[in-house]
Amino acid sequence: MEIILKILIGGIALLHLFFFWMESIAWTTFGRKVFGGKKEFFETTKSLAANQGLYNGFLAAGLIWSLWSKNPDLSGPLSHFFLACVAIAGVFGTATVSKKIFWVQAFPAILVLILLHLRY
Repeated sequence: MEIILKILIGGIALLHLFFFWMESIAWTTFGRKVFGGKKEFFETTKSLAANQGLYNGFLAAGLIWSLWSKNPDLSGPLSHFFLACVAIAGVFGTATVSKKIFWVQAFPAILVLILLHLRY
């Protein structure tokens, strides 16, 4: 179970590293392909997307920290905290932006939080 949890947490971390890249680096190119829309919109919102991407990078960093920590008294709480942050951000995004965000961001984090809870 431990290996499966680490793989799932790692997958969520990679997903947020991808969000970081797309929003902070490739917003006007790849981000536009993903979301569609006018070039002007993506140029105008570039700094907002970069800010949002930075937050996703922090979430990924926290999850990676939880995986690298050799101290179980630290890694468990780190995983819980950063997965909860991902879930809350996903629920907020679902309510304010798109229902798809629930399935891409919130649901995986909630699922892993439940699995972590069942492990203890």
